[in-house]
Amino acid sequence: MKQVLQVIAALVCVTMSIAPTHGQSYPDRPVKIVLGVPPGGGLDVLVRGVAQELSARWGKSVVVENRPGASGLIAAEGVANATPDGYTLLATTDQIYMGNRYAFKNLPYNPDTSFANIVIMARAEQFLLANPEVPAKTLPELIALEKQKPGSLAYGTWGDGSPPHLVYETLNKTAGTKFLHVPYKGVAPVLNAITANEVQLSVGSSGVAGQLLKAGKVKALAFAAKERSPLFPDVPTTAELGFPDIQAFIWFGLAAPAGTSQAIIDKISADVRDVIRQPAFAERFINALGWKVIASTPAETDQIIKDELPIIRDMSAAAGVKPQ
Repeated sequence: MKQVLQVIAALVCVTMSIAPTHGQSYPDRPVKIVLGVPPGGGLDVLVRGVAQELSARWGKSVVVENRPGASGLIAAEGVANATPDGYTLLATTDQIYMGNRYAFKNLPYNPDTSFANIVIMARAEQFLLANPEVPAKTLPELIALEKQKPGSLAYGTWGDGSPPHLVYETLNKTAGTKFLHVPYKGVAPVLNAITANEVQLSVGSSGVAGQLLKAGKVKALAFAAKERSPLFPDVPTTAELGFPDIQAFIWFGLAAPAGTSQAIIDKISADVRDVIRQPAFAERFINALGWKVIASTPAETDQIIKDELPIIRDMSAAAGVKPQ
């Protein structure tokens, strides 16, 4: 019996030594990345660029599937319930982890336990945007204008808990304004609405609103960050204008269903980080848009979420956001 056990043990060792790990054999079939936004927005463009590069590297198709609506809940729920084998990934934003937990009573996923974080690719601070027909030129002027005709100005969002929702509801509570909330299914529809004057206000990064700003189809009242935008340095920050607590940012990342092999998570993360750090790719898809390359490891991604959660929590509280 002892000899039999020794033989079995030896065979197991040999098998383990020659068998590839999950990370080494991955991927051996097409990979799908699910987005909770419509085509055409900043996240969509960035993810499609990454998918194309990964397809070339891996020799397997990396397809992108848009499942917009419900502040990303549809896409997030689908990936959270997917088989944790690395073949269904979620293109994430900070809202999936932070804003949604304060905006919804019953999330169809757990923002703390449903996902294995892979990488944060890029970060984009936001401008407070207005239709050109709005007379105000700065944020203080906008507040004064709204108070003259309360409820006459509407702002577009891509859902409860999204950056424009937090910004304008914070203003409603702290400045005594009554901006009206109009939700849409994504960033691109919001920008279409503001240029058509269906709504007068929103927020947007230089990546998605830059061409509209340059063309005069929208105007920037403030940059909701601590430092001015390198692409639009003439626009004052919210801090300069006396609103240091008004911050609006969004970051773009990737995650897999919880339980996915750590070897697969590490491989995807390393490959994506290598892609977005390539100078030509970074310039085209990130730097040229006024965004910042982050390229975080899985552990760094976890820490960023932990550090930023209090910011969104406090803005949600200041805005009087109640879970619906």
